[in-house]
Amino acid sequence: MSHLKTAFEQHLAQTSPFPIALDIIGAEGCHLHTRDGKRYLDLVAGLAVNNTGHRHPKVVAAINEQAGRYLHVIPYGEFIQEPQVRYAERLASVLPPALNCTYFVNSGTEANEAAIKLAKRITGRTRLVACHKSYHGSTHGSLSITGNEEKKYRNRPLLPDVHFMHFNVAEDLALIDERTAAVIVEPIQGDAGIRVPDAAWMLALRQRCDETGTMLVFDEVQTGFGRTGKLFAFEHFGVVPDILVLGKALGGGMPIGAFVSSREHMALFTHHPVLGHITTFGGHPIPCAAGLAALEVLLEEGLPENARRMGSLFKELLVHPAIREVRGMGLMLAVDLGDADKVQRVVMGCLEQGVLGFWFLSCPEAFRIAPPLVINEEHVRHACKAITQELGRL
Repeated sequence: MSHLKTAFEQHLAQTSPFPIALDIIGAEGCHLHTRDGKRYLDLVAGLAVNNTGHRHPKVVAAINEQAGRYLHVIPYGEFIQEPQVRYAERLASVLPPALNCTYFVNSGTEANEAAIKLAKRITGRTRLVACHKSYHGSTHGSLSITGNEEKKYRNRPLLPDVHFMHFNVAEDLALIDERTAAVIVEPIQGDAGIRVPDAAWMLALRQRCDETGTMLVFDEVQTGFGRTGKLFAFEHFGVVPDILVLGKALGGGMPIGAFVSSREHMALFTHHPVLGHITTFGGHPIPCAAGLAALEVLLEEGLPENARRMGSLFKELLVHPAIREVRGMGLMLAVDLGDADKVQRVVMGCLEQGVLGFWFLSCPEAFRIAPPLVINEEHVRHACKAITQELGRL
C-alpha cells in the first residue's frame, strides 16, 4: 500500500467504508488519469459538475487570469468584484425576466438553505413542502427537505413544519395551501433514480403555487447548465420558478452555488435585519470567472444539443434483457437493472474496463450515466460496449 493511500485512509475523513480510491493525477475532457498509468472514461463528471469537461482550456484560462488579479478580498456584497457582476449579468441574460438577481454562495446545499430563508421572508409563512425521494443537500435545513429518511434519522430534530408529497402525483398538490411558504422540487429528480415528471403535473404545480401564494423553488443543482438537453430543466416544461437554486456545474469545476430570484425579492435580505443572508466566500472571484467561462463554452459549443444527441445514442445502444429501463433526459440518465447486486457488479466490472459509472443514494437498483457534455459518439459507443459486456456476465 502506498504512503498516499495510507494517509488517505488515516487522515482524511471518509464518507463510506469502501471508497473507490482511484489515485487521480490528471484529467482532461472526458477522461481521468491515475498514478498507476490507467485512463478512465468518466461517465460521472464529478456528479454533474464538469459539464464542459475536465480542464476546458477556456475555463482554465479564466481561472489563471483571475488568479493573477486577486483572490478573496471581502465577504460577499461589499465590494464591486468584476467576476461576480459579469456572471450575475450573464445569468440574467439567459434566464426569464423574473429571475434577474443572483446571490452567490458556496454550494448547492447552502443555496437551498438560503432559498428557504428567502421564501419565508417573502411570504411570512413557515410551512414547507418537498417531495419523497428528493435530495437537496446535507446541511440541516437542506436535509429537512430531503425525502430520504435513512439519511435523516440520526440528525433529528430537523426543521419543523416540513411536509412531503409524492413526485408527479396530482392529488398530492393539495398539500400546498395558504400556510405554505415554499414548495421545493427538483424539476427532474436526480438521486431518486432520474424521474421525469409529466408536463401537466408541472403546470398544475405552478398553478397551485399561484393560487395559494406559495413560492415555487426549483432545485436545479444537478439538472442545470445543459445536462438535460436544455440550459435549464424547467425549460422543458414551460414553467418558471419563483426561486431557482444552482450549484455543481455553475462553477465550471470550481466550488460555488447560487440562488436566483427577482431583485424585489432579494432586496428583503438587505433590511430587518441587514445581512439577512451572508457568506464570507460566496461568489469567490475565481469560481465566478470559471463559471462565466464555462457558461460561454456551453453556449458557443452547443453542449445542450450535444447532450440531447448523445443521450439519445445511449438509449439506442443500451438494449439488453437485463435492463428494465433507461430513463432520463439528455445526459442525465438512469440504467435500471431492478437489482442492487447486479448494479454493483456492472459498475465495478466497468471500472475494471476503464469506464467510471456511479450509483444513486436512493435508487440502488439503477446506476447513473451523467458524463461531461463534451462526450462524443466514439466515447458513447465504447461505454455502451463495456456496459453490455458486463451485463452479459450477470
